[in-house]
Amino acid sequence: MGASESSLSSSQKMTDEITTVTERSEALDPILEKLKSLKITRPILTSTPKEEGSLNDILVRKASSSSALATVNPNVLLELISIYRDWQDGKVQQISMKQEEIENKIEVADALAIKLLQRLNYSVSAMKTSSQHLSEVHSLQVEIGELKGRLTQRSDRAHHLS
Repeated sequence: MGASESSLSSSQKMTDEITTVTERSEALDPILEKLKSLKITRPILTSTPKEEGSLNDILVRKASSSSALATVNPNVLLELISIYRDWQDGKVQQISMKQEEIENKIEVADALAIKLLQRLNYSVSAMKTSSQHLSEVHSLQVEIGELKGRLTQRSDRAHHLS
């Protein structure tokens, strides 16, 4: 049933138990690992260097209209795609771990709900039994009163005869 298991007793006992086992990962922060693994790479676009003499030339230069000046390096593009795929796989693992944790919490909540329902049913049956016993008390009180009256009469007769 996953990383969480619950044990429910079938008989009505006063001691109820629910045992939950949860596995936690002790891995390092994945974002920190990614930051540590970063390295400087070659630029994606390679172009023939232009002569840019002044700061104004650099700031005001316009993008070239021809694609012959800039080409995408296939190795860098492949590396970017593999980094994206690794990131995507990491996200899938995170989502599946969170989903498993949620499923475990749902299982625990279900087990607790079942246990509470069992306790409620036990309490209802105990109250019904107590109610039946209390309804019989009045008739027993009347009967005891009658027997007490008879005993008193006989006791009085016995005193008169002696």
